[in-house]
Amino acid sequence: MRMSRILQALAVSLAAFALPAQAETELSFYTGVQEAPHSRVKGADPSGIGTFNFLATWEGRSFEAPPHYGFRATYWTTDRLGFGLDFNHVKVYADSATLTGNGFTLLEFSDGLNILIANVWHRWPQPSRAWTPYVGAGVGLSIPHVESQTTGGLRTFEYQVTGPAVQWVAGVKYDINDRWGIFGEYKGTYSVNEADLVGGGTLKTNIVTNALNVGVALRF
Repeated sequence: MRMSRILQALAVSLAAFALPAQAETELSFYTGVQEAPHSRVKGADPSGIGTFNFLATWEGRSFEAPPHYGFRATYWTTDRLGFGLDFNHVKVYADSATLTGNGFTLLEFSDGLNILIANVWHRWPQPSRAWTPYVGAGVGLSIPHVESQTTGGLRTFEYQVTGPAVQWVAGVKYDINDRWGIFGEYKGTYSVNEADLVGGGTLKTNIVTNALNVGVALRF
């Protein structure tokens, strides 16, 4: 009798150990300060200046409307591993010296590079503390609002899917309670952008952004 009870208890313990941690879904919203280093811009505008090839200096202007922001949904399959989608409204503006020095009157992605990414996340929770470090990375698409015009040329002002994008993230989340948390993170993105210009031209540039974000998260 005792042996059967021991075996039964052992079987229950093994079954409980084999079950994965309860999955959870987390919704997050964030904003912050974002900038971009210079990048090379190549292409041709047959309606204006023709071919061009120059190094653009970008400004982030994070708090000008529309501001820098993002939101994501993450499905944590275990207490450490998660998968999800992240939409980030990053933006860049060519500075005045870039515009005047290269024959442009307008060159910006001010309604966003709009990076849509499928992510993998890893975190390091500990029951004894409220804060949890995490990292993430993913691949997806750049969907910018292309705003471009060269001297004497036609204006391009539209959303386009311009190429692939990747991102990388590292941050810390602090749990306020069992549902709400706040977080701070560094996020970098790299996007390949090949846009079509009105009038039959093209514009190509690969843009890196770096951001320091703060946000709020809800899990259920």
